Amino acid sequence: MSSSIGEKCTNIKQEYDACFNSWYSEKFLKGDATPQCDDLFFKYKECLMKTLEEKKLDTLLADARKDNPFPKNSSSSSSDSTKKE
Repeated sequence: MSSSIGEKCTNIKQEYDACFNSWYSEKFLKGDATPQCDDLFFKYKECLMKTLEEKKLDTLLADARKDNPFPKNSSSSSSDSTKKE
């Protein structure tokens, strides 16, 4: 497992990665999609967002999202891009 972009977030990331990998292989692949690691995910996300703010990367990320927003529906956006007028 890799380190986090923020040193202080690495332990939480590793805990989340271990939880996710266990859930994915032992439950999800066997048909149980019940979320199991949400608390760890949100802890890691909170830590990560603080790190991005400290490194002044949060505004860069926000600008990138404005320039290239995620499509609302990936299946319709991919078909829209292939249409010819």
